[in-house]
Amino acid sequence: MFIIFFGGFFPVFGRFFMKKLLLVVDYQTDFVNGALGFPGAEKLDSLIAKKIAQYRSKRGDVAFTMDTHQTNYLDTQEGRKLPIPHCIQDTAGWTLYGETGRAAAAGDVSIRKSSFPSLELGNWLEEKEYDQIELVGLVSYMCVLSNAIIAKAALPEAEILIDAACTAGPDQTLHEKCLDLMESLQMTVINR
Repeated sequence: MFIIFFGGFFPVFGRFFMKKLLLVVDYQTDFVNGALGFPGAEKLDSLIAKKIAQYRSKRGDVAFTMDTHQTNYLDTQEGRKLPIPHCIQDTAGWTLYGETGRAAAAGDVSIRKSSFPSLELGNWLEEKEYDQIELVGLVSYMCVLSNAIIAKAALPEAEILIDAACTAGPDQTLHEKCLDLMESLQMTVINR
């Protein structure tokens, strides 16, 4: 198949442009410097905000997941296993952090989730035709990992990309093991 473009012929092999999504996972105040914050998490802020701007300049899509709990958090299974209230809906700790929060736009998809992975995210992705989904945010070995797996299940032919410079966790050993695990699951880890 050929297409005529400004008087010339060019072969068409699939789409002309890759359809890309940047998925910012749980980069919320409570994970940066709030109830579950840890040293180094704040250093990701300018990097993630810059990446959001890059995606927007290239007409890529940006979406966010938001860890979202209610005031009964301590009565939930997660609350019993991790008895530290965090990301309670509509509190300061629930909001997106810093420059990243200011980079969010009104039209961005924001998925609230009460657990590490989000089935809603998977269902939403199944309706899309992304060629690449890049994940950044927190915590690498919990919510980033579980939502990367959800993305891979929803769009098995899409490249799942994780920017190691834009994700972290309080346990550096688990963080490194997680990056290894994501690579073993045929995800692409960059900036390691």
